[in-house]
Amino acid sequence: MSGGGAMARGRGAPRFRARSDRGTLSIFVAICSAFVAVVIALIIDAGGKLRVAENTDAYAQEAARVAGQQLDEAALLRGEGYRVKREYAEEAANSYLALYGLAAKFVEFSPDGAAVTITVETEYRPVLLTQLANRKITGKGSAALVHGVKEAETD
Repeated sequence: MSGGGAMARGRGAPRFRARSDRGTLSIFVAICSAFVAVVIALIIDAGGKLRVAENTDAYAQEAARVAGQQLDEAALLRGEGYRVKREYAEEAANSYLALYGLAAKFVEFSPDGAAVTITVETEYRPVLLTQLANRKITGKGSAALVHGVKEAETD
């Protein structure tokens, strides 16, 4: 009786095979690794873009400072006050920017000629995610003529 019952149970009972989980973890690791690689690439390229933007602003600010030092001496001697000589200012700004392979996109002067604003545009080429194409970066700097000191600055 015990022999026949075991046989009947073995033949008649459905057999369930346990599915194998082999390879499941490697697919998960591959997907996570690809995601981490993309995130790292985004961080590197975003950091590079911020660095280029900071440098472009610094170049524009220094170009404005150099341009702001180009006084119109003839106007000063005529008693017309302190102002920037426009032609010299643009030339000086572009000469400074040429050292870094840049050029002023816009050179703007205040109505009284006492302040100059320089706009510089450059491109950022992503290092890792090159399919994102080139991005234009704009930097802006300004300088105002200040002459004489009337009183000390206090904070």
